[in-house]
Amino acid sequence: MQGLYLVTPNWDDTDRLLAVTEQALRAGAHPGTHGRNSIALLQYRHKHADPSLRLAQATALLALCRRHGVPCIINDVVDLAEAIGADGVHLGGTDESVAAVRARLGPAAIIGASCYGSVARAVAAQDAGASYVAIGGFYPSLVKKYDFVTAPEIVQDARAVIRVPVVIIGGMTPQNAAPLVARGADMVAAITSVYAAADTAPGSPANGAENVAQAVHAFAALFSGRVG
Repeated sequence: MQGLYLVTPNWDDTDRLLAVTEQALRAGAHPGTHGRNSIALLQYRHKHADPSLRLAQATALLALCRRHGVPCIINDVVDLAEAIGADGVHLGGTDESVAAVRARLGPAAIIGASCYGSVARAVAAQDAGASYVAIGGFYPSLVKKYDFVTAPEIVQDARAVIRVPVVIIGGMTPQNAAPLVARGADMVAAITSVYAAADTAPGSPANGAENVAQAVHAFAALFSGRVG
């Protein structure tokens, strides 16, 4: 798992969500590292959706990801991941434990864990069976407010003791993610930098798609020299 970790926004418009996600997935297929899509994972995250909308969107996104060869995981809702056969889940600090979800979903599931600004928490998640650990937020985010600041040095500290991939989160752009990737981050989680790019050319879908592609390519370029 290396590259852009695409996380969906809180959009109720399923057609729009699918259209922009497909633009991103198609863009990721072109500059992919070693023949892979440069989008390493897609996480379906919609904090405000009702269960029926969440089911419909997650099912459609999973099918889209399957067509593009990108794993699709679900934020928080383990029951939903099980119901649709998603590739795994991402767990926050107040969700079920990593160990319990690993026992529930089995060894093949991708299980991510939010570790905030704590290397100790990342080590514990890894030891409990996490497939990757997410650290941050590093920068101000339009989506999620953090009541702490994560120092860049934590990436190197984590890399010294963590064997699973390390994801960086929080207000990520290709520019501000670059020094953290240089410190050893394996994936960059992004929402706004990709999805908002579709709205930068009002009334011009073709330009919106081009802007999404440019954002994806810029993230991919951060890992262009990496082997793995």
